[in-house]
Amino acid sequence: MTLPSRVQLIDVGPRDGLQNEKPPVPAEIKIGLVHRLQAAGLTEIEVTSFVSPKWVPQMADNAVVMAGIERQVGVRYSVLTPNMVGFQAAVASRPHEIVVFGAASQAFSQKNINCSIEESMERFAPVVQAALAAGIAVRGAMSCTVGCPYEGEVSAASVAHLAGLMKQIGVQRVDVADTIGTGTPLKVQKAIEATLQHFDIDHICGHFHDTYGQALANTLAALQLGVWNFQSSVAGLGGCPYAKGATGNVATEDLVYMLHGMGITTGIDLDKLVDAGAFISDFLGRKPNSNVAQAILNKRAG
Repeated sequence: MTLPSRVQLIDVGPRDGLQNEKPPVPAEIKIGLVHRLQAAGLTEIEVTSFVSPKWVPQMADNAVVMAGIERQVGVRYSVLTPNMVGFQAAVASRPHEIVVFGAASQAFSQKNINCSIEESMERFAPVVQAALAAGIAVRGAMSCTVGCPYEGEVSAASVAHLAGLMKQIGVQRVDVADTIGTGTPLKVQKAIEATLQHFDIDHICGHFHDTYGQALANTLAALQLGVWNFQSSVAGLGGCPYAKGATGNVATEDLVYMLHGMGITTGIDLDKLVDAGAFISDFLGRKPNSNVAQAILNKRAG
């Protein structure tokens, strides 16, 4: 079994992690988090979302945050754009990459964005084309690739269908996301194999939520297939809105500890990463949702 020797991580904490937080997080705290993540060695950071503040008030300061970042050479800053209005607002902030999204489940697509999977891709097609024309990279987040809160199991055929539609509209790389965290290793491998019908292994990213404690096992299953791009969230920021009280994104600290322990390089300084997680967790008034961060912070305190 040949595992990748290097893994590229995208930290989605500033966007995916903070968007569901109810108390407003000031722009300077978000900027401080991005600065700490890049200081820890993260070279891809999902910073914010250009979505209507009516729907996601936490992201209303998107332009302020993007303008406030002291950009580092070699770091890629991405933003979520839900439609053409969002894309046009995002362009002025000079993102390196925009993220569009679609679900592998028809029920989730209808409940989440009030349209079918096919319609959602038709809506995103002009956004993707405009981004590519402006020299901005495009990533496609494929949600519910192994489980859906409304449909239950999601078939590999449904995943392949969504991946094909994303390829068709010009998306350059995709995230295979276990949005509600119900996936297990073999199911995740099937979803990745379905995606491989349309994207090569270098353009597939694993995005696993830890709701049922399966995210690290699912990461290993993806590594075994050769996947070397993954998304995670510092301090395990982000809940799962469909499973009350459940955790959301896998913690970047836990992922980095596992990868380093397997001899896989990430370019990330674990101690500085723990500092970044402690910074945002302190602001939110709670402990980091990461076993590794807790262990390291306890050891420091001891």
